[in-house]
Amino acid sequence: MLRQMKIEGLLFDPRSNMYILLLKEINGDDTLPIWIGRPEADSIALALGKISTPRPLTHDLIKNLLDGLKAKATKVVVTEIVNNTYYAVIYINKDGTEIPIDSRPSDAIAVAIRASCPIFVEDNVIEFKKSDELEEWLRNLKPEDFENVM
Repeated sequence: MLRQMKIEGLLFDPRSNMYILLLKEINGDDTLPIWIGRPEADSIALALGKISTPRPLTHDLIKNLLDGLKAKATKVVVTEIVNNTYYAVIYINKDGTEIPIDSRPSDAIAVAIRASCPIFVEDNVIEFKKSDELEEWLRNLKPEDFENVM
């Protein structure tokens, strides 16, 4: 079963020196933190802020390619986690045919924002047991923990 998610926030994790994209279930309370690199975090932040750049960034280029080919990203699904690595699929509709495209979740979500398509997570990913330390850290997040990248 798929759970629809929204972007709850983007924050910097000083322990790993990476960014965390925090997804929150739309019709529930579950969250999913995904560690991402700085370029992907910047791209997501720009898209969330509706900030345009003088030239297209990679995720803008993907959206432009889809538009030029008269195709549409219809949904993004985070499908699994293997050895602490998340996997995702971007579903593209071209002439009524659905085409799944393998993707990193950060790239898929950066495209989803630009294409205004929904983000889903498979149940098995949500149910994956997080460490007690991570759960405690997520429970204690405060608004000021979120960096001003959004």
